[in-house]
Amino acid sequence: MISETNILTDDFGRKHSYLRISLTEKCNLRCTYCMPENGVPLTPKAHIMSADEIFKIASIFVKHGVTKIRLTGGEPLVRKDFSKILEQLSTLNTKLSITTNAVIADRFIDDFKTFGLQDINVSLDSLQADKFTFITRRNQFKAAYDNIIMLLEQGFNVKMNVVLIKGFNEDEIIDFIKFTKHLPIAVRFIEFMPFDGNNWNKEKLVTQAEILEQTYSYFDKDDVISLENETNFTSRNYKIKGYKGAFGIISSVSNPFCDSCNRIRLTANGNIKNCLFSNQETNLLTAYRQGKNIEPLISNLIHKKFAVRAGMTDFETLNNPEYHTNNRSMITIGG
Repeated sequence: MISETNILTDDFGRKHSYLRISLTEKCNLRCTYCMPENGVPLTPKAHIMSADEIFKIASIFVKHGVTKIRLTGGEPLVRKDFSKILEQLSTLNTKLSITTNAVIADRFIDDFKTFGLQDINVSLDSLQADKFTFITRRNQFKAAYDNIIMLLEQGFNVKMNVVLIKGFNEDEIIDFIKFTKHLPIAVRFIEFMPFDGNNWNKEKLVTQAEILEQTYSYFDKDDVISLENETNFTSRNYKIKGYKGAFGIISSVSNPFCDSCNRIRLTANGNIKNCLFSNQETNLLTAYRQGKNIEPLISNLIHKKFAVRAGMTDFETLNNPEYHTNNRSMITIGG
């Protein structure tokens, strides 16, 4: 018998109150760290969760203590029934947020406002149009940039996710921090993480220490203010004295925050993952369609969660190509 009080609590006492739902494996960009150059085999539509299935499965998680749901992809806004999904989820007693590349965000402003979605994470890995085109393999910089500014002007809480890759955009760290001077935006530098097809190795990693070294070399040390970490934080946050915005560092590889993790991921084809680094998954959708109780499946995977990074405690393990090919590409997990 599964206790309603512990289904989302793992063996280390971590309570999982944050559900990230991938709505689709499709995207209108082709970011190199997310999608292999030749793309990925897409799950047939029949095996992707419908809007109603997303709502019903999410409701079970909310029943057991989930208080925040983030919609991800692929690019969640390319899903044709996005507005219906958002409307249904807005009836749950939970906070809604989204991660998007912002390219078509302008089409959904009214939906965001109507259904109470206020927190928007946008992905932008360069402030230079040519670099943006190189990393995304698409010429959509102006659309993404203009929509980010529009979201800020419309009063949304915007965080900008920047994946740092050595030799590509680490020379823009100071530019991104200066971007927060006049705008109420939170820039978050994210370490490049290993997934199938993205050619990860530790030489491409820009660590928390390197980011802070650049910061303290450019700004007066007394002007760099360390902010208090949020509960269940992923980002270690800072701001420059007098700046409207802030910046943070998500160091999943070099300095993980696993001890406070409260996240669980539901993929577009109905699998749950208890850790972004883990290649262990449990399919909920098939069982749900068969009318089975999926709560034991959820509980079982939660209790299999490792203390740190799916059991990988060192760079040698992370560098093992066998691991990368056993995990999904990021595009099919959800950001």
